[in-house]
Amino acid sequence: MSNRPLNSLRPTETLELESGLSLVPRVKLLLTVYRADKSVNPFDEWKFKRSLIDYIKSSFFITVPEEDLQIRKFKDLNKRKREEPVARGRLFVHDLGFLSKVIGETEDDVERADKKFLEWRRGFVEKLDGIELNLEGTKFKLNVAVPMSDDFEGMKKEWEEIIAFGARGYQRSAKMQPDTIVLKGMPSRWFAETRVSSKPSMLVTHTIVSALGKIRNLHVAEDNSIGDGADEEDIVSGLHCKIVVRFEKHKDFHDALKILCGRSLQKQGSRLRADYDVTWDKDGFFLDARHQIEERKRMPARGMEERDEGHRQHSRVSQFSSEEGRKRFKV
Repeated sequence: MSNRPLNSLRPTETLELESGLSLVPRVKLLLTVYRADKSVNPFDEWKFKRSLIDYIKSSFFITVPEEDLQIRKFKDLNKRKREEPVARGRLFVHDLGFLSKVIGETEDDVERADKKFLEWRRGFVEKLDGIELNLEGTKFKLNVAVPMSDDFEGMKKEWEEIIAFGARGYQRSAKMQPDTIVLKGMPSRWFAETRVSSKPSMLVTHTIVSALGKIRNLHVAEDNSIGDGADEEDIVSGLHCKIVVRFEKHKDFHDALKILCGRSLQKQGSRLRADYDVTWDKDGFFLDARHQIEERKRMPARGMEERDEGHRQHSRVSQFSSEEGRKRFKV
């Protein structure tokens, strides 16, 4: 596991975690496909993928493996209006070695490296967005966007505006800054106790996530929600988990969220990557008294009871009492 401070990592660097896991950098884009002519010819997913892959290679000199481009047409195409999309998908660029020339191999200023990376990604999106691909005489238009879970600057602007205007229960005070991250779509087995259970373990999850900062509260549960660009048939019950982590300091929250944006989770020895969704908690997950009561009932007796890690430094798993939470976040 890496001991480097999170704020020293450049956007193209990997962060090593416990249990053979690592956060690997990548670019993820959401795709929406529309008809660009009056043709009613059927949409061929494979032909569109090949055409787009060839376009990216010839225009940007970036090779995208076929498995890193996901395109799926809508099932109800015969019921859709002409101006409505015919397909949607996701594009991943995992090999970012070419960006060393863009950012600079000796660039030690992380802030400057971040800026160069974001400028390149913005230009890449702008050049891809709106292109038309001709599939044997039938034209299709592509719309491209960066998912919200990869837009750290957008999320930061959001919470700063919420604090400034006192929305969603936040006071107009710089002291009331967010400290909780929500992760969805994590593989349950990667957070489970090996040879014990396939369900995510609170203890294992705490060990892995603590590499991102000092934890005050932690919650992990089964997650069957649908993420950006995913389809219902892709969701299999019990395979993924949702992790909600509250950090002791806003700085740890800030640096952790920045690292989690624009990366995938990968396990050593496996080619599989978890392209999770990440956001910050706007609704006060750990301030819900009913949630706290349910958590106390669900926790096993072996040391998982609710505790304040700030007062018990030797605790591996922390839960913050609802009463103290209400006092701390009283509006």
